[in-house]
Amino acid sequence: MPSVVETMPTMESEPCGESVCRVKVLPYMFLRLSRITAEGESLEQVLDVVMEILQARMGMARGMVGLYHANIGKLILHKSSGLSEAEKARGIYSPGEGIVGKVVETGKPIVLPRIAEAPGFLDRTGSHCTPADQNHSFLCVPIARGRKLLGVIAAERFYEKRKRLELDTELLSTIACMIAPAVELHLMETEEKASLEQENQRLQDALRERFQPTSIIGSSRPMREVYRMIAKVAPSRATVLILGESGVGKELVSSAIHYASPVSTGPFVQFNCAALPESLVESELFGHEKGSFTGAIECRKGRFEEADGGTIFLDEVGELSLSMQAKILRVLQEKTFERVGGNVSVKVEVRVLAATNRDLTAMVKAGTFRGDLYYRLWVVPIVIPPLRDRGSDIIALADHFIAKYAREGAKDVKRISTSALDMLMSYHWPGNVRELENVIERAVILSDDDVIHSYNLPPSLQSANLSGTVCKGTLKSKLEAVEREMIIEALQASQGSVTKAAQSLGLTRRLLGIRMRAFKLDFHGFRHIASTLAQAT
Repeated sequence: MPSVVETMPTMESEPCGESVCRVKVLPYMFLRLSRITAEGESLEQVLDVVMEILQARMGMARGMVGLYHANIGKLILHKSSGLSEAEKARGIYSPGEGIVGKVVETGKPIVLPRIAEAPGFLDRTGSHCTPADQNHSFLCVPIARGRKLLGVIAAERFYEKRKRLELDTELLSTIACMIAPAVELHLMETEEKASLEQENQRLQDALRERFQPTSIIGSSRPMREVYRMIAKVAPSRATVLILGESGVGKELVSSAIHYASPVSTGPFVQFNCAALPESLVESELFGHEKGSFTGAIECRKGRFEEADGGTIFLDEVGELSLSMQAKILRVLQEKTFERVGGNVSVKVEVRVLAATNRDLTAMVKAGTFRGDLYYRLWVVPIVIPPLRDRGSDIIALADHFIAKYAREGAKDVKRISTSALDMLMSYHWPGNVRELENVIERAVILSDDDVIHSYNLPPSLQSANLSGTVCKGTLKSKLEAVEREMIIEALQASQGSVTKAAQSLGLTRRLLGIRMRAFKLDFHGFRHIASTLAQAT
């Protein structure tokens, strides 16, 4: 018999014949329990039989099965008899808490001969209201596989004979051993499902955070207008046409619209219309039937079917052929299409976002873009400004990319020098944000200290004197540029104190003053900037 933790008072032993008769009543129920456990039935079916054994065959006033959830460190009542739903809902125990918690903690059975005489009995369920309840015995045995505790079985009733209490404790332990495999499988499936749901939610949250307008870097006036338009169109299901030069971030805007829309929990499918030959575009967008062409060995869904219930983003829509434009138009109008090689209409509910860097108006006039599709797409146009028109956004984007690539490259680059910043601000950025990102990634790689200097930038950004295109004075110009940059950084660090700046540079105050006059630098400006920043903070 399993060890009994609580001391049991002496009880009159019942005749052996009575015990034998009770045992003979149970074989059918145990055979049934063994069979459904072996056949892999659900835990609910297994526990239904357990409750029937406890209540109908063993005469228990109350019976409970609790499952231990290791991921939260709690035992929760899963199945019961003799308890109301409210009482069952209160049955939550931490290891070591009350009698049930002690069984969870020690993995050993505990038997209370009389509940009234056990100060450790919590009555967490609140079901022991009458004096008769206090005279019940309480039996609690662990459900375990090896050393892994899975849960407990607890039961109670009034016992006159010690022999019957011992016998029922043995029966509970037997039941616990029989149902342990089913309990373990249920817990594994439950925890795996919970883990997958948590991971899915985490990824969804990460995507929303990544693609919300607040994560599109830039606070210039043109970008604030873009944010305003995103906020207006996102809650609707309208088709949106995103316009802008290559590299301005049209895909980020499309993602921000989707993840702020009513279909944000649905799929977000992106397709670049210029990435594949025309012969493959139709199959990619609409799918194909088995045998519809050489190599079509099975039926395949297209991007529109994958996006059903969500959003599809058609990038570079201006590159589609006229025949494909007609098929896209039909989907926009009727929400139906046929797979390649098929004759069954497939209906989808999908929001369409499109983007292009081409002048669709001119293409319509030239006959290379369908006018009816143009007007279908031109429901709500959003124009993304080029980087050269975004002013101070260049600084914010440069800082963001510096932090990103310094982290990826495990480098201690923290800022960009004044001369390098001047170059970034004066450049016309034909490749927009994509080009800026590439420039900063290159500069971080080439940097030898914690600052990106002008000479770390590519030749396309260099002035004539610094790029080596001038035959005379090139070395002198470079040295003067580096010297001026170092003096500016020293004055910024010292908040306009010429004495401190000279000390940091290893110069006398007089010599630093001469070099400042040569470069037309005034320490008063640095003091004013420092004072302004102090007031702002």
